[in-house]
Amino acid sequence: MAISAAAAVSINIKTSPSCSSTNSKLAQFSSLQFPSELRISSIRNHRLKSKPRPRTLTLVASTKQNFTSFAELLEKSDKPVFVDFYATWCGPCQFMVPVLEQVSASMIDKIQVVKIDTEKYPSIANEYDIAALPTFILFKDGKPHDRFEGAMGADQLIQRIEASLSKE
Repeated sequence: MAISAAAAVSINIKTSPSCSSTNSKLAQFSSLQFPSELRISSIRNHRLKSKPRPRTLTLVASTKQNFTSFAELLEKSDKPVFVDFYATWCGPCQFMVPVLEQVSASMIDKIQVVKIDTEKYPSIANEYDIAALPTFILFKDGKPHDRFEGAMGADQLIQRIEASLSKE
């Protein structure tokens, strides 16, 4: 099983003048025709007036580690393990990707964040009775310590984890 932090990807989409013309190959197959004022070609020559906003990305140190089993991962961890059970088709799970990056960065000394795809590892999901996605389980000393479901913001998630870690 490989463990790694998620990476941010940016995609730039460019349109060429040939794609926006009314005589394009796609236009002749489409039964839906838009008025010329709504077509991309009518806005192609106009520039956006807004100023670009600076973007900041938080760098999270990640290491890829291979374990023969999930139990081995829990055993060998020197700090509590926070596991996100997710699926690639799950919308709320995708919402949680940047949230978990923030949580991992701010709690790097306190917990280890692990993501487990329930489609790739259904036996692990079944072992912990994962019925809703996303489901989060905080493991302490190799055993489930706290469990909660559903998407939430980074601040709320950090508070929940810290509260759980402080109780015995």
